[in-house]
Amino acid sequence: MGTVGESEKYLLNRHKEHHFTAGEVVRDIIIGVSDGLTVPFALAAGLSGANASSSIILTAGIAEVAAGAISMGLGGYLAAKSEADHYARELQREQEEIDTIPDTEAAEVAEILAEYGVEPHEYQPVVNALRKNPKAWLDFMMKFELGLEKPDPKRALQSALTIAIAYVLGGAVPLSPYMFIPIAEKALVASVIVTIFALLVFGFAKGYFTGDRPVWSALQTALIGVIASAAAFGLAKAVQG
Repeated sequence: MGTVGESEKYLLNRHKEHHFTAGEVVRDIIIGVSDGLTVPFALAAGLSGANASSSIILTAGIAEVAAGAISMGLGGYLAAKSEADHYARELQREQEEIDTIPDTEAAEVAEILAEYGVEPHEYQPVVNALRKNPKAWLDFMMKFELGLEKPDPKRALQSALTIAIAYVLGGAVPLSPYMFIPIAEKALVASVIVTIFALLVFGFAKGYFTGDRPVWSALQTALIGVIASAAAFGLAKAVQG
């Protein structure tokens, strides 16, 4: 396997790139917090519209947050586990192809490099070098032919815990006023205020970390929460009527 020369090492040491690499964790937090803020908020608003007491709303809200955290955490676990299983299957299949039809796989390497504008006399040494290093060859095919990166073996459990914890934290916001205000109507007003503020802050942070327009993301996130809670409140009133 080739090594990086001294001049390349010098340039790499001088230039340290600062890329945001926690995308999967941020995605899990966004999923958990956004649903945690919206669903219990809508539930509390709906029960308030049905003239339920603060204690009943709080009890129902806590039950929903517990069930939602478990359900969404399990969903995150299964999604990450499925991704890992898919990678393992494709890895085995690609390894078998390299072992049984190496010439075809080498031609695929050449085709991939040609798509990047590399000329035959330039990519042939690369193809030959990869054929001498089966591990690097397999890694190259997984990344550049299939577009798959090896998943972290701890990813499934981390995803489940991150989503579940984020859901609980998000759900605590709209339910917190009902812990201190016994009159449901007044608790609802406080819940609306704190939740909209939390949605604005969360939406802004989401836009900032994902590269979207933070202000627009904040307004959009808050609007979705307001629509969901207003729909639940109006539906409860209509059913009660």
